[in-house]
Amino acid sequence: MDPRARATSLTTAALDRLMPLHLLLDATGAIRSIGPTLAKLMADRDLTGADVMTVFMVRRPAGIATAADLAARAGQRLHLTLRGGPSTVFRGLALPLADGQGLLLNLSFGIGVVDAVRQHALTDADFAPTDLTVEMLYLVEAKSAVMDELRSLNLRLQDGKSAAEEQALTDTLTGLRNRRALDIRLAALTAQARDFGLMHIDLDYFKAVNDTMGHAAGDHVLRAVAVVLQAETRSSDTVARVGGDEFVVVLPGLTDPQHLSLTARRIIDRLTQPIDFEGRPCRISASIGVTLSNFYDPPDPDRMQSDADHALYASKRAGRGQAQFHDPDRQSA
Repeated sequence: MDPRARATSLTTAALDRLMPLHLLLDATGAIRSIGPTLAKLMADRDLTGADVMTVFMVRRPAGIATAADLAARAGQRLHLTLRGGPSTVFRGLALPLADGQGLLLNLSFGIGVVDAVRQHALTDADFAPTDLTVEMLYLVEAKSAVMDELRSLNLRLQDGKSAAEEQALTDTLTGLRNRRALDIRLAALTAQARDFGLMHIDLDYFKAVNDTMGHAAGDHVLRAVAVVLQAETRSSDTVARVGGDEFVVVLPGLTDPQHLSLTARRIIDRLTQPIDFEGRPCRISASIGVTLSNFYDPPDPDRMQSDADHALYASKRAGRGQAQFHDPDRQSA
């Protein structure tokens, strides 16, 4: 026997410590002993005495079907899986023992180590002391945690950006759209060549509420008006507060004058009803000017708003609490 072999003979305990995933095979390929980590993976099976090729399948290199084939390929890198056991994939290396006593087959998990650790609940004690697997797993887990935190941060930033954008388009008092949101909506409808109706609404007698009952009452009335306007319009419509007591409603796809007149009438009737504030009634009404995009070729949002404004003041001059349409054949209603 090579004196180096005698000098390097290892006890079973030492071999288990250095190679916790090893198998000792006799000259026929029968399993004499296995390392503790491999035993942990195969806790429900006693492999002692079993032919190694009935326990493992060698996927690469091809052509290894018997223990003799395995011995002939000693020193080559192996890719193995268990037959009828966990789906763990191993990498391995088989080396002959001294004096033809058999083979030492040492295994590792390779790139599948993360899944193996999770599947088999392995710990640091299941690896050789010199194996950096656990340290690498710590790095993988740390990277995963950092990536999760970055994803969470990005989501929070995106939510914050969306919230900021939404806030920039919202009237803080009423929760309706503001002037900027209105301009964006009108520009989009015009660019898409979509027909729409436009209402400009001004509250009648609102100044009297502010003067006699205070600004708290006025704010309460404005919020109540917002509720009415949203209730009397569709979810696809845009309702915007564009001034102290002025509102604009954009109604995509709605250019039937009769339908718009009925909508305006419902709004006026609702706003004519007293609005209670701390047990006292606030009495207002509304004057409305209406225009349609198909009155224009092409529609111009600024001109439409100006024409609706003229129609609004025609309603006020006619006695308030009513709606009038812009007359496309005249400069003003």
